[in-house]
Amino acid sequence: MTPDHHAPDAAPVPARYFDGQTSRLYHVTLSVRDGQAVLAGDIERSCPLGELHVSERSSHAVRKVSFADGAYLEIADQAAFNSLLHDTGHRDGWVVRLQQSWRGALLATAATIVALWLSYQYLLPLAAKGVAYALPQSVERQLGQGVLDMLDRHVFAPSKLDGARQQALRAQFARLATPGDSMPEHRIVFRKSKIGPNAFALPSGDIVLTDEMVELLPDDEAIMGVLAHELGHLQQRHLTRRIIQTSAVGAGAALLFGDVSTVVATLPPLLLDLKYSRDVERDADDYAIAMLRQNGIPLEHLAQVFVALGKLDGGTPYLSSHPASAERVERIRAAQR
Repeated sequence: MTPDHHAPDAAPVPARYFDGQTSRLYHVTLSVRDGQAVLAGDIERSCPLGELHVSERSSHAVRKVSFADGAYLEIADQAAFNSLLHDTGHRDGWVVRLQQSWRGALLATAATIVALWLSYQYLLPLAAKGVAYALPQSVERQLGQGVLDMLDRHVFAPSKLDGARQQALRAQFARLATPGDSMPEHRIVFRKSKIGPNAFALPSGDIVLTDEMVELLPDDEAIMGVLAHELGHLQQRHLTRRIIQTSAVGAGAALLFGDVSTVVATLPPLLLDLKYSRDVERDADDYAIAMLRQNGIPLEHLAQVFVALGKLDGGTPYLSSHPASAERVERIRAAQR
């Protein structure tokens, strides 16, 4: 409490006093005289106002006045106590005043939303990238293998593609040089899919290529473009970074919203992850462009991948949350001019 020695004495306020040593309750009144808090009733004591600590004002909670020796008062009559504090010149801190103002609450909410959004846009991707590159490869392999096992149980069937054809595609891709000093450790695996043409890279280093994607594409150079794109995801650890980032957003949503249903808790990560996915897809396209150029393969083969996918009725999971096919074709063709 901040004493005001020029303020008139305030009317006594009923309170409950606890000595901090026992559970005994004392009924007292609190008044202020000459800068001193004075208790009267079941117990009498006085203390300079400057040595007391007053709890924050709240609409419903009992106010608490604490003494330096551990004793404290509980005051239920908010109006009378607020009047006493006003008469003594006491003012709540700016945080409390902000909480009591609807304009302040709106401002604080808006500032929190902006801070969270900026953190997601800039800080979280940087942190996720750092963590992803720091993870041991054994952890990434275990994570990716678990995902592939789950997909094999629910989405994929063994590939119907001829074994010699599979090996020829693997060998053709192995002969290609990669941008940079080294080729990321990887393994190309083929699967028959219930969800149509698709290809993706797992943190384990597995690049999954479906039979339907192989059948859809016009030539082997287009298949090399798809594999180069997925190798770009591996090179930059995109999926590991997305998993880390989405998990962090999910944990934050659970912390903010409390005990909510799984559906509600997972909506924010899915919605917020959409833009990040589009950004990394462009990065992987750029990696594939650089790899095809380095090996003398015309970029039109990569463009034809998205031309073919764009013609599919009802779209394909390969394009979900990705930049539109027409946009990607335009970027690839612009790069070859």
